[in-house]
Amino acid sequence: QVRLVESGGGLVQPGGSLRLSCAASGFTFSYYDMSWYRQAPGKERELVARISSGNLRTVYADSVKGRFTISRDNAKNTVYLQMNILKPEDTAVYYCYSPFRESWGQGTQVTVSS
Repeated sequence: QVRLVESGGGLVQPGGSLRLSCAASGFTFSYYDMSWYRQAPGKERELVARISSGNLRTVYADSVKGRFTISRDNAKNTVYLQMNILKPEDTAVYYCYSPFRESWGQGTQVTVSS
């Protein structure tokens, strides 16, 4: 059974930081690219960042470049999203995604507000 379990969300002030984690199980984690998506109220789900399985190549949405960093630890079957200089427009539910059986986590809420 594939499981993706996100954690690390919460309420943070503008300019603050959060680190999201996604623990994966049920598939060979190191074989697959991993991604973070987000969905804000009334908006479509959008890609935030992706990290490849082999050469660890990363891709970021323009809106988060220079502020967010995606990384992975294949020994721990975990992908991370370090989010710095957070803005109110980063407020959303953040989801972990694996292309293995098109699997999604349950999401973790990130709220950026003073």
